[in-house]
Amino acid sequence: MSKVYYQPILHSTGPRSFDAVSLGWCWFDRVAVLRRGTAPQFVAATDVPADVLRRMTRPRAPIAGLTMDQPRIMAILNVTPDSFSDGGLFENPDVAVSHALAMVQAGADMLDIGGESTRPGAKVVGNADEIARAVPVIAAIRTQSDVPISIDTRKAEVAQAALNAGASLVNDVAAMTYDAAIGSVAAEAGAPICLMHAQGDPATMQDAPTYDNVLLDVYDFLAARVAEAEALGIARDLIVVDPGIGFGKTLEHNLTLMRGLSLFHGLGCPILLGASRKRFIGTIGHAIEARDRMAGSVAVALHGVAAGVQLLRVHDTLETKQAIRLALAMTTKVTDT
Repeated sequence: MSKVYYQPILHSTGPRSFDAVSLGWCWFDRVAVLRRGTAPQFVAATDVPADVLRRMTRPRAPIAGLTMDQPRIMAILNVTPDSFSDGGLFENPDVAVSHALAMVQAGADMLDIGGESTRPGAKVVGNADEIARAVPVIAAIRTQSDVPISIDTRKAEVAQAALNAGASLVNDVAAMTYDAAIGSVAAEAGAPICLMHAQGDPATMQDAPTYDNVLLDVYDFLAARVAEAEALGIARDLIVVDPGIGFGKTLEHNLTLMRGLSLFHGLGCPILLGASRKRFIGTIGHAIEARDRMAGSVAVALHGVAAGVQLLRVHDTLETKQAIRLALAMTTKVTDT
């Protein structure tokens, strides 16, 4: 018998049916039942197996001190010379710290600081160089703000140095497949970890990505990585999952994942969406330069909010925060009566 997957059909506006089930700020009364090689079937939410429904809908525990009962903005700070959107802008530590504090003032709930670019075609950076770029900035921010800080790295040594400097979360774009020791670093520190799907290494990942079923393949990968993290002693309440938009995916792969985001609630972890200024936004939105993709990035972030995504990794903090506030303010909340 083929594996069964359950994707809630989420709503955040309009009258709510009497048998609807809550999921964060969203609700659903129908679920798409997915199997490989067959068309989706649809069932009432109340017909989903109890354990599946419980894992899908249970309130998520706080991550790095942030409650997950509303969308949270993870603002991007790349202290690299070659990141695809802002490479070289924040190499100077003083400039980086100033920009970080400005993003907090603009509404960032968390900062994501990276010292190695993982854009398509990027080459590996040595541990010492990555630490030298990121860790002093983390330490300097920590002297001026208690904002949660995520270290964007694939490497255990870098993660450890960042946590020692005051980082709050390990954001591993390789989901412990590049450096297996990174999971133990997070486990020993009691720190949350974000596990992201990527097909291939950044240097080659966009050459010819292929999947049998991109949505279900990514789900299965993340389910396996969550299980591996739990085996290392990391509680599921401390695990975030990220489908890895743009990491070894074509435009159609990215769109399929965006349409299927709500499936990942079935993993029982907060979801992170990192699609800001990605190439597919420029392709669809006719914006060649990454800096011209703000409007498209906000549209994608709002789609994530409608899909119940808890963490949104973005470049445009102020604009995204404003859009989310308006979207949530216009959400119709009708109680069951």
